[in-house]
Amino acid sequence: MSLSKNCSFFVLLVINICSLLSVVGAQNLGASDLANKLRQIPTLSPVVVNSPVFKPALDSSLSLSLLSSFPEDLEISEYCSELLHIFGQRYEAYAKCLVPAARPVKVCQNCFSSYSSLGDIYKNISSDQMGPGNVSCKDSLLRSDRLMLVYMLYINLEHLWMDSGCKNCITEGYQSLTNDTLYFMANLNQTLTCFEKYKEGNHTELCKNCKSTYKGLNELYSRMEKNQTLCIDIEDETVPVIAVSSFMLFLPIIFYLSSFLHSEQKKRKLIHPKRARSYTSLMNIQDKLS
Repeated sequence: MSLSKNCSFFVLLVINICSLLSVVGAQNLGASDLANKLRQIPTLSPVVVNSPVFKPALDSSLSLSLLSSFPEDLEISEYCSELLHIFGQRYEAYAKCLVPAARPVKVCQNCFSSYSSLGDIYKNISSDQMGPGNVSCKDSLLRSDRLMLVYMLYINLEHLWMDSGCKNCITEGYQSLTNDTLYFMANLNQTLTCFEKYKEGNHTELCKNCKSTYKGLNELYSRMEKNQTLCIDIEDETVPVIAVSSFMLFLPIIFYLSSFLHSEQKKRKLIHPKRARSYTSLMNIQDKLS
């Protein structure tokens, strides 16, 4: 309120008091009536100073009331804080497993244990079941922030696991690899060992000795593909094996084809001199007859 407004207010206040006193004198009012009249007169409000230098001090009671207006559930319990700490440790362990398993891809066979541990702690966090002290951490850890960071971190790794098809190669309960996966891995190693053994020697021997193992591996892969028991580990490792084995299996065809072409070329070279000698003999006979 400005100084001019304050002066006007004081003038009006004095006028009201004077008029009230005159009414009291005229009507000879009692003390109680005078007190009631005085209560009807507006009181003077404090002057607010709008200055960049002088700032009114904030009332401590007001600051406490503002702090008490915040919801209490922003502060998570000790139990939920411990779950969050364990989630961070297991998330870090799973991420550290994924990076070296990226090439060659061994995400399912190397990281299923750490993924299982991460899933267990997330189930505890997202469960509606009450913990110690009747505390549920679902709301405080998953829904208390707009980003829902814990949920987003877990769901991204969950999508990676599902896209890799790892559930097709791991037993229920994440105990070990399935029997089909173990059997395929054994056949794969046997086939690669056979290729490695004969790759430096005669390729005909490679095709002869490794044909049965490769054929069994190929049939097993087709059966697992039909039964939908393949995961990214098997699919990624099989590609170079098929490429190498296909090249090896075509080597005999290439060999016999090249041998055939080479023999045909030698025949042409052998026929040409005979024809030349026959032509020379014919010319000599004609000369003698003439």
